[in-house]
Amino acid sequence: MSETSSGVTSHSYFSQRLRLHYVDWGNPGAPPLILLHGGRDHCRNWDWVANALRDDWHVIAPDLRGHGDSQWTTDGNYEMAGYIYDLAQLIHQQNLAPVTIVAHSLGGNISLRYTGLYPESVRALVAIEGLGMSPKMLAERTSLEFDQRLRNWIDDKRGLAGRLPRRYPTIEEAFARMHTENKHLSPEQARHLTVHGINQNEDGTYSWKFDNYVRAFPAYDMPTGAVEGLWGKITCPTLLVYGEESWASNPAEDGRIKHFQNAEVAGFADAGHWVHHDQLDGFLKRVKAFIA
Repeated sequence: MSETSSGVTSHSYFSQRLRLHYVDWGNPGAPPLILLHGGRDHCRNWDWVANALRDDWHVIAPDLRGHGDSQWTTDGNYEMAGYIYDLAQLIHQQNLAPVTIVAHSLGGNISLRYTGLYPESVRALVAIEGLGMSPKMLAERTSLEFDQRLRNWIDDKRGLAGRLPRRYPTIEEAFARMHTENKHLSPEQARHLTVHGINQNEDGTYSWKFDNYVRAFPAYDMPTGAVEGLWGKITCPTLLVYGEESWASNPAEDGRIKHFQNAEVAGFADAGHWVHHDQLDGFLKRVKAFIA
């Protein structure tokens, strides 16, 4: 897929003493557009989208802390406040505001909260399944007493501390694992995501780039009402995307759309959680029209 990588440059910026990585697709005179990936992913998962938008936009795709080629935290903690700060620093340091954002999953969650904090800094926002747990899933989690949630977090962290990153003898075995994660991925997509998502270890084996600690769900987060309050402060046009085969629920049906001032929902058939991979052409058509 070398044609999508032509002219892409890697850069670093600093946030909370972490060296964070992003790729820049050029065209600095065009309006800025950030593509923000989800959990256990990396910035190069956006290459197909970036390549389609780079002629009209100055596309920047960062790696979240603990992901891709960005540094890992020293304490293994990955909280929403830190992720939001990193996005705020990238936009501030590179003078990107007002910026357009297209984000997936965890990246969508981060972007929605950032936009609620700084509504004047975001021109338009597309969030692919970025609302977090469905109301039903959230109710099940919050039904646990806080002390039980904290004990669960400790157990999870302790388990991850003893879990060594999986090592694959060859790239082909890592590629096979990637391909089984999403039935909609073509072999070309799976191979591209694998090549950019692994590092070679000193012994010649391969491991995924993300920090294993990002698997642990935080012990606590902002109260649900506070998060919904941030959604309500978003003033820019907002597109909430979901895949009809995904675990995520339709925000127009589960009631979450009511918290937004200026949002619409787009569902995609024959798509799971990674809508921008599963239905690339339809996704691009919808997004191009929305952010134009």
